[in-house]
Amino acid sequence: MARISFKPFLVALAALGVWAAQPAKAAEPLVIRLGYAGVGADNRQFASGNTWATAHAGGFLEEEFKNDPNIKLEWYFFRGAGPAVNEALANKQLDFASQGDLPSIIGRSNGLKTKLLLVGGTRRPVYLAVPKGSPIKTIEDLKGRKVALQLGTNNHLSAAKVLAAHGLSDKTVSIINLDASSANAALASKDVDAAFGDTSFLRLKEQGLVEIAYNSNDDNPIFSRTGSTFVTEDFEKAHPDITARVVKAFVKAAQWSSEEQNREALIALWAKSGTPESILRADLAPDPLAFRHSPLIDPFIIGQYRTRAAQSKEFGLVRRDVSVDAWFEPKYLDAALKELGLTNYWTRYADDGKALVN
Repeated sequence: MARISFKPFLVALAALGVWAAQPAKAAEPLVIRLGYAGVGADNRQFASGNTWATAHAGGFLEEEFKNDPNIKLEWYFFRGAGPAVNEALANKQLDFASQGDLPSIIGRSNGLKTKLLLVGGTRRPVYLAVPKGSPIKTIEDLKGRKVALQLGTNNHLSAAKVLAAHGLSDKTVSIINLDASSANAALASKDVDAAFGDTSFLRLKEQGLVEIAYNSNDDNPIFSRTGSTFVTEDFEKAHPDITARVVKAFVKAAQWSSEEQNREALIALWAKSGTPESILRADLAPDPLAFRHSPLIDPFIIGQYRTRAAQSKEFGLVRRDVSVDAWFEPKYLDAALKELGLTNYWTRYADDGKALVN
């Protein structure tokens, strides 16, 4: 009778056992890269004044993904503001970005493939600061003067609109391209006659170094600034479920930021940016929190982006027409609002700025 050898089978089973005993290879972590067009005082990695600042400092996205060990969050803050964010997007170094209207329009005109998911902060004023004792009291007084302004930012478009409304332009005003910290220093040393910017000027005013000659909210709200949250088309197509969760986390941050009982807590959170609480309080004082923090892509916001795209070309800030109609992707926002029971929480506005009945 022929002998049957079981040795090959035993060897195979042993090999199988060794293979089975090996730990399964861990899935590659998904890194979500988020870029913010700005940075805190002294290069602090915090921001203030909008929903992104709240979401980051308050850990809203970290809370959303706390049970997902294979999802990592990386936050980046850019001193170079919107233009630097555009460069990072072009180099495929970011998945989500917070940008003002003009830099995002410039990016779109240059072929950046993004989708606008929700508004991150709206109706933020632009300020004109002048050195203490300056004779400049109105926008018209800027004719022939040296004015600091960071080009390519949302302040740039707001300033262009303000100048045009008062009969001026970059041909009648000498524009000096300076970032926020450099503009602050130039004002303090009187190397420029004035500067357009944001809340950092309120701090200089508190220190007695400058005066605020102009606040766009005292003039016309259409001159205010709007920032939104964008996702790259590549990321959105590859990870629609993750995109939905990111949007939901930002909506939660917007809702928390809109509650009046959270005003002081919100200010304290934003103060991590290095901006004093007194300055943040003064900047927020005129408006209900929900007015500033609405994430809605309503007719007013859509109309504002259309207008600003057209004005960007009119003022020579972009070279070609920019269509914004296919830019908006509200489905993630709509789903988050429905899931969180916030469909009618914020007021929607018509393109003329008048409130709509929810």
